Amino acid sequence: MKLQVTLKNAFVETSSLLFVLLFTYAAIAKILDFENFQVQLGQSPLLSSYAIWISYMVPAIELLISLILMIPKFRSTGLYASLSLMAMFSSYIFIMLHFSSFVPCSCGGILEKMSWNVHLIFNLLFVGFALASILMLPPSKTANSIQTDRKKRWFSISSNLIFSIIIVIALFLSSEKIMHYKNPFIRRFPKHPIVEDTIINLTFNSYYFAGEDKRKIYLGNYSSPLHLTSFDKKSKLKNTFKIKFDSRDVRFLSVRVSVRDSLFYLMDGTVPAVFSGSTLDWNVRKEVKGLSYFTLAEPVDQTKVILRSSNGRNAEHSLGIFNERDNPKVIYNAGLLKKQIDGIFDTDGILVFDEKTKRAVYTYYYRNEYIVINSNADLEFSGHTIDTTTKAKIEVARLKNNTERKLSAPAITVNAHTAICENLLFINSKVSGRFESEKLWKQSYIIDVYDLDHKAYLMSFALYKIDDKKLNSFYVTPDHLYAIMDNKMGIYRLRDLLRNEINSVKIKEK
Repeated sequence: MKLQVTLKNAFVETSSLLFVLLFTYAAIAKILDFENFQVQLGQSPLLSSYAIWISYMVPAIELLISLILMIPKFRSTGLYASLSLMAMFSSYIFIMLHFSSFVPCSCGGILEKMSWNVHLIFNLLFVGFALASILMLPPSKTANSIQTDRKKRWFSISSNLIFSIIIVIALFLSSEKIMHYKNPFIRRFPKHPIVEDTIINLTFNSYYFAGEDKRKIYLGNYSSPLHLTSFDKKSKLKNTFKIKFDSRDVRFLSVRVSVRDSLFYLMDGTVPAVFSGSTLDWNVRKEVKGLSYFTLAEPVDQTKVILRSSNGRNAEHSLGIFNERDNPKVIYNAGLLKKQIDGIFDTDGILVFDEKTKRAVYTYYYRNEYIVINSNADLEFSGHTIDTTTKAKIEVARLKNNTERKLSAPAITVNAHTAICENLLFINSKVSGRFESEKLWKQSYIIDVYDLDHKAYLMSFALYKIDDKKLNSFYVTPDHLYAIMDNKMGIYRLRDLLRNEINSVKIKEK
């Protein structure tokens, strides 16, 4: 009997010592690499929203439990605390493995080298040590019998485990809600949502994305407005086209071409004019007549155009719709663009249109906001990007008796480039978030992804620079992301993590 008691005591002593070594080592590893530990927590799908206070609490709790375990009088309390903490760690890993699309590690030292499955087994082993040690503790002096004492212990163990698991689940659910809908400017970078496919040398830096059809992606050229270049989406085979149009009677100054499936559009707001034709022969067949001058335009069809012009009070920007069939004049929706300073620079932005959903998105350059409008230029909703720049940081100088305005200092750009693919909005952000490294920003362009159907932030990813070249624009299809950087075009394949968020891909899978 004495031998049995001695063996039980030895097991409890050994388990306690192992926990002391484990927690002390883990806490010190986190403290020594504290900045990296915070960054890893910030990338965690479970704990992103609580990264700051958890980064302080976890090492402190680990050291406190180690101290308690070293005091024989409080060893029982220390073992229950160890059981609870290891149960939380195990629940955390289980949820990461089964309910998360990416699994960053937030450990340190040797533990960081383990795979997640091995790490889960390791944690469960220590849960077993804690459980066995608690059951081997000497009977409580207040217990009426050994049987009563055992029942109390099992009740305490069960309550401890259930409570620990509930805490982790609650953190996961609340953190997910905060990250998607009330993001505290913490980006999530899942592992490689895009993979480099091909880099193409375009020779010149005057190309822009004109659009696509089922088989090809089209590039326009500012230097040669009537010429287009196409690349087959599968074979990457290059082809060139020339729009057939006698433009001698039209004084083009700023021409842009847009390709939508079997139609193309030739636009210039300084004329103003929007011409269209079929990609089968590249002949201009039709002109949208009666247009006003515009600075940005996105055709809805051959008779309908969403546009931005400077027709507002004091030449402020306005968004509107022109419909040649129903009402041959531009109908402006004055409430769409929100003035903050001057109504021109502060409302400047990017207009993009999605052919499949028939909706447009206008993203402001200098503040964390975008608006989504339907094909009639009616507001569907306004959304915010995850950064904190709610007001445009610009300084405007008024010249020539207030008849001319210029930026008197460099403006701080928030959203540099935008692309839309069905329900997903892709924004090239220029503002660094929390827990992000300077090295990443030097090496890449950061793209944030938003789900317009759920009005939620989804994820971010790094679009790595090609030979340190400047990003001119990018374009997204359900399968690929195309990026023009100076005279190079990078083609990147979307992995399932990102593809599965696109509505048409979800429908195909069903």
